[in-house]
Amino acid sequence: MKKKTRIRITALFTSLMFLFSGCGKKEDSNKSQMEELNGKLTSYEKLTDEDNNIRTCYEVFVYSFSDSDGDGIGDLNGLTERLDYINDGDPSTKTDLECTEIWTMPIFPSPTYHKYDSTDYKAIDPQYGTMEDFEKLVAECHKRGIKLIIDLAVNHTSNAHPWFREASEYMKKLPENEEPDISECKYVGYYNFTKQAHSGYEMLGNDWYYEARFWSGMPDLNLDNEEVRNEIKDIMYFWLDKGVDGFRLDAVTSYYTDEKQKNIEFLEWLNKTVKEKKSNAYIVGECWADMSTYSDYYKSGADSFFDFGFSGQDGVIASVARGSKKASYYGEMLVREETLLNDVSDGKAINAPFYTNHDMARSAGYYVNDDGSKVKLAGALNLLGSGNAFIYYGEEIGLRGSGKDENKRIAYPWTASDASILKKYICKGPDGATTQMLTFGSYEDQKDDEYSVYNYFRNAIRIRNAFPALSMGRTDYKEELSGENTCVFIRRIEDLSEEEVLVAINSSGETQEIDLSSLSEYKNLKAVLTVSKDKVKLGSGKLTLPPYGIAFITK
Repeated sequence: MKKKTRIRITALFTSLMFLFSGCGKKEDSNKSQMEELNGKLTSYEKLTDEDNNIRTCYEVFVYSFSDSDGDGIGDLNGLTERLDYINDGDPSTKTDLECTEIWTMPIFPSPTYHKYDSTDYKAIDPQYGTMEDFEKLVAECHKRGIKLIIDLAVNHTSNAHPWFREASEYMKKLPENEEPDISECKYVGYYNFTKQAHSGYEMLGNDWYYEARFWSGMPDLNLDNEEVRNEIKDIMYFWLDKGVDGFRLDAVTSYYTDEKQKNIEFLEWLNKTVKEKKSNAYIVGECWADMSTYSDYYKSGADSFFDFGFSGQDGVIASVARGSKKASYYGEMLVREETLLNDVSDGKAINAPFYTNHDMARSAGYYVNDDGSKVKLAGALNLLGSGNAFIYYGEEIGLRGSGKDENKRIAYPWTASDASILKKYICKGPDGATTQMLTFGSYEDQKDDEYSVYNYFRNAIRIRNAFPALSMGRTDYKEELSGENTCVFIRRIEDLSEEEVLVAINSSGETQEIDLSSLSEYKNLKAVLTVSKDKVKLGSGKLTLPPYGIAFITK
């Protein structure tokens, strides 16, 4: 992690402090412990450019999120109208998630619903709206203090892209035994054509083949071509001029198949190119690989790569939440990963924790006969990772979906009531997707239930936003206090010793007691995450955690 140099605590939430605190006042017995403590939390602002890219990011599939015009397809205006759900810009409210960054999946014109195969990198898909709609979205995000990053897939284009159409038409008309001449058609050099059949290549229709590692509709770009790189530079600068705050880079291991060093070198060029235009732009790459592999990609200088070691059904998070791994395993892996990333990046890496994404089975389906406790715990374990944490839309309400990709990208269930004013935002979702799996209800069903999955996530993000050390600090794992069902660590910012917090986790369905006498200076219980009304108790050097409870303690 980078060392952080300037952190400013914002003004206390005046209205909340009036309600929840005061000299000599007793706690309101009608309020739960979670509401009583977490309601007093303050937010913080990160002032330097370095700090500004360590946030909490919400991944949105625009197609399925919020529909503004009644056609059943989510759009940019729908997202803009629901920004207050993600972050309303007012830290005194308790009706938003308080995420500080949004990542939109691809928004460019495309023949597919997912839009990872672009036909025009400098336009908005008509299903999603217009460029004016996008500009409004950017402005409204920034008004609320939300950064906006967009998905950029430059490994390939659509086979309907004008570049490929012109190149393929030229190649099809090429006389037998004649080699292509890029002076006659420069776009031939934009792709990889050969007369030899290879794995990952598709037949063009004559004696020629073209590289298309994902499928025939996604021809791979020739990233060694200087003109292609100039096109990519122009595309990135176009969107930076539109106000985007960075890019999520799709499939970075596929830029040069099975050539890691060339992938890293290309990313180094891309990152440098972006930062020359906007020094604090944020770059996060999808390197779907094990920890030892994606850590190497930090040598490119890119800010972040997704933390696949912790994610998915068999990752660290789900394994601990499920109970197939000890709670202590979580602390051990936090330290292992932080050490690895520090070593390869000279402390500059910003980890990108995430639990699931649009290519994975939704996490609420990972646990058999779960009442929501394990879904909640797992969500917290993700948000307790240092760096820039990511949440996939619907994760915060326990939305389920598995199997084919369409099921993983289903419509966000704003309401289950036809009479609700939220009904108009409901999307139809991708064709072929199965019925929504609403184990825990829609957003409207959950929003007023303090112990819902939604409100648990909202509290977890609020806590993350209140303690700078959680996202910016290093982990001091307390092995001697951790074990089968408990994990204890201190997260602190190295050059700001006052910024630290002790975190204690109970990963089991039974109450756990931890002897904190060796850390007696940590005596102020500042925040809790609980799955029921059972309270966290701290006193006489002992901490009692209810089932699946988490405590946040300061000196």
